[in-house]
Amino acid sequence: MIKLKPPFDITDHMLNRIVEISELTGELKFEYERNLHLRKDNRIRSIQSSLAIENNTLTVQQVTDIIDGKKVLGSPKEIKEVKNAYDAYEEILSFDPYSIKDFLLAHGYLTHELVEFSGRFRQKDVGVFDTKGNVIHVGARPQFIESLVKDLFTWAKTATTPALIKSCVMHYEIEAIHPFEDGNGRMGRFWQNVILSQWQPIFAWIPIETIIYEHQQRYYDVLALADKDNNSTDFIEFMLDVILETLQNYPKRDDLKQ
Repeated sequence: MIKLKPPFDITDHMLNRIVEISELTGELKFEYERNLHLRKDNRIRSIQSSLAIENNTLTVQQVTDIIDGKKVLGSPKEIKEVKNAYDAYEEILSFDPYSIKDFLLAHGYLTHELVEFSGRFRQKDVGVFDTKGNVIHVGARPQFIESLVKDLFTWAKTATTPALIKSCVMHYEIEAIHPFEDGNGRMGRFWQNVILSQWQPIFAWIPIETIIYEHQQRYYDVLALADKDNNSTDFIEFMLDVILETLQNYPKRDDLKQ
């Protein structure tokens, strides 16, 4: 059976961003892989930002203290979210980006002791609501989730699409399918990092989530636009802009040698 690719177009904007991102990745690659302090700092920022998008109120300093084993005053749920996210990110280079088993395992890390179906696909319908209680997105019916995820991962494994674009497509499609009762946003962002980290290990420590958080409303807007159009082209362009901006904001070779 031929697996149709998810609906998106490859544009000149994407191709130009791929060139720019690839050049910057090459400049930063070896320094980031050796600089343990920078790697830890960036991982903390990734965790704090991705959770903040989901309304976790803990600050970068509080997240740092939790990871360092210090006592932090705050919501037990939010503290547990940080610990879980740290465990997941610590394993990022061990996950096969095209393994559904690993995908579920990662969700288990992120949601351990927080949701009933941790590490399992949801068994009921779910919707995403805005602050006024309006439905803005309805996930796939539960009986179709497994087959939709299987088709998506089969396409991703076999497609010759560049990893940068493929990671954005996977990010969006995970959000669209909404395969879990909770943690779909975190999983979409995390799994994009898993794909990018297999392409270039430096992305295990590049805090893309910080720039998504800075452009949070635009992030929601392009997700909604992709839903409306049933096409993730605008979302892909947005995420490639985010990746480029993230790389541009971090120290270059001469700075890292100081």
